[in-house]
Amino acid sequence: MTQQFTDRRGRAVVLEEITDDNWRDVADVAPADGQRRFVAALAARYLLLSQRGGVWTSLGVRAGDAVVGHVMWAHDDEDGTHWIGGMVVDAAEQGTGVGRAALGAVVARLSALPECREIRLSCHPDNASAAALYASFGFRPTGDHEDDETVMALSAV
Repeated sequence: MTQQFTDRRGRAVVLEEITDDNWRDVADVAPADGQRRFVAALAARYLLLSQRGGVWTSLGVRAGDAVVGHVMWAHDDEDGTHWIGGMVVDAAEQGTGVGRAALGAVVARLSALPECREIRLSCHPDNASAAALYASFGFRPTGDHEDDETVMALSAV
């Protein structure tokens, strides 16, 4: 049975592949001004990283009928971990539970992969709301850092 994720408004929150029909809506996702020091000003940057970098896979976040966010994931061949990155919730959707639902959906998706043993992400130390969200899912600091961000991990087994 597939787990359902909903926001506080009761809308189903789902992850969707990037297609010719939705890429523009995903690219236009912009975080709240207070989040721009932690994430890109537009999700378009993450879409380009996915398309041009060959490492990340971008997904759109849809709540009901609207594209409301972006998240990307990758597999690290060196240590076998899966990573979550580039999570952006549109400014108009901040505080509606979309971020929590999207994180739940991507964790469930990655955890369902047979080879997934650990999921990692990184978070800027000043991004208290993101750190609290990740901790509420069981992510814990590993002691490692990526650039100026704290690496957090969740066991998927």
